[in-house]
Amino acid sequence: MDATVVGSGDAFGSGGRFQTCIAVAVDDAPPRVLVDCGATSLTALRKQQLDPNEVDTIVITHLHGDHFGGLPFLILDGQFRRRSRDLTVVGPPGTRDRLTTAMEALYPGSSEVRRRFDVHVLEHADRRPLELGGIRVTPYEVRHASGAPAYAVQLQTSTGSLAYSGDTEWTDVLLQAADDVDLFLCEGYSPAPIRWHLDLQTLEQHRDRFTCRELVLTHLSPTALAADLTTWKVAYDGLRLTV
Repeated sequence: MDATVVGSGDAFGSGGRFQTCIAVAVDDAPPRVLVDCGATSLTALRKQQLDPNEVDTIVITHLHGDHFGGLPFLILDGQFRRRSRDLTVVGPPGTRDRLTTAMEALYPGSSEVRRRFDVHVLEHADRRPLELGGIRVTPYEVRHASGAPAYAVQLQTSTGSLAYSGDTEWTDVLLQAADDVDLFLCEGYSPAPIRWHLDLQTLEQHRDRFTCRELVLTHLSPTALAADLTTWKVAYDGLRLTV
């Protein structure tokens, strides 16, 4: 399994980074799965020379624009570039309605267009795994207000495993989501505690409790980017990790 951090930034592009998007490839194939698709993700995919039309599945952690707001653009890009393969979107309860609302707000009428491909929307349930093209996706509900449940997600394949925290304040659920995975991409938004987000101080307190093989910080704010990060591995746009 290869994971490319297409976008490692927070909601506001701090440090010039693109919003959250992680591309996952299995068995030397092109990336077929995205974890999150922030509003800047279509541009970020092109910058990393990844073809959005090759993506089969997009797993959404929560319904904030910097994590799912790129979906309308990716769908419309597929329409205008004559995409033919179906796209599956997996997200929290309410994803189907929120996606329709977003498409209509940005491009009125776009949610009703007949395309050469279908968009299938599946909605998560806490701790209920889904099998998607050789990848087992398990959501773990975390603590982040977004108008719908928010999840950390764990992806398992025959060749490797990864987890992503999504956005959340500290909860022991993260230890379960990251249990024994090869790679844990973890929000490190703030140096000090802040509501709804993970912070470096709290992560340090729990660091020895994680059983993942590697932990990499992502989704850092300006203050976190300016902090002493010498003891942490930090993601950047374009970072490729093999697990």
